Amino acid sequence: MRPPHSTFGNDITNTTHQGSNDPNNNDDPNGIPPHIARMGGTRIMSRIAGHGVIRVVERCEEAKENRKLDLSECELMQVPDAVYHLMRHTELKTCDLSFNVIKKIPPKFAVNFNFITDLDLSHNQISKLPDEWANLKSLQRLNISHNSFIALPSVVFKMPKLEQLHANNNGIIEIDTDQMIESENLELVDLRFNPLTRSCFRKLVNAKVGFRIELSENSKEEDW
Repeated sequence: MRPPHSTFGNDITNTTHQGSNDPNNNDDPNGIPPHIARMGGTRIMSRIAGHGVIRVVERCEEAKENRKLDLSECELMQVPDAVYHLMRHTELKTCDLSFNVIKKIPPKFAVNFNFITDLDLSHNQISKLPDEWANLKSLQRLNISHNSFIALPSVVFKMPKLEQLHANNNGIIEIDTDQMIESENLELVDLRFNPLTRSCFRKLVNAKVGFRIELSENSKEEDW
């Protein structure tokens, strides 16, 4: 993945907004550009700059209308606090955070967006999910493919309505097959292109489960 030209922190951007001495500058004295203020921006977004930031805010505005938050390809290192602020009165149904450089998603994500049914975290650098994500009680489809997981997060089997789990193209070696068998709602678990041990691969092939497990032959690794 090509490294991003810029990265965003809790205030969306790591670039400090500098006020202008231009007498024709109509920016808010607190450092909030007028177009951001009209979108609902407050002092939480007082340090703001760059087209990437505008893209994030505009997509939040779109999500207020269609309840589908698309923050894919926004060069995010994390979900900015400003996003939680802007979406605080919106009951989101879907969220797309794919193709960013996110390494960690905090527990509060599940608190703020607990009604989502579809979550795409693919093509990031995530290696774990917090246990608090069991509160995503409406989630039906979860995509964590193309990340940095070396183990399948146990919390995914605590999501009561989860139907599809896409975890392909990670670094997953072992899976607790007994825990998988306890799940009653899954329809599909995609584990292709993971370096599963041969013993784990055989267990998955022979697992008596009520859902489909997708595997690839090149997922098998020699056991140590």
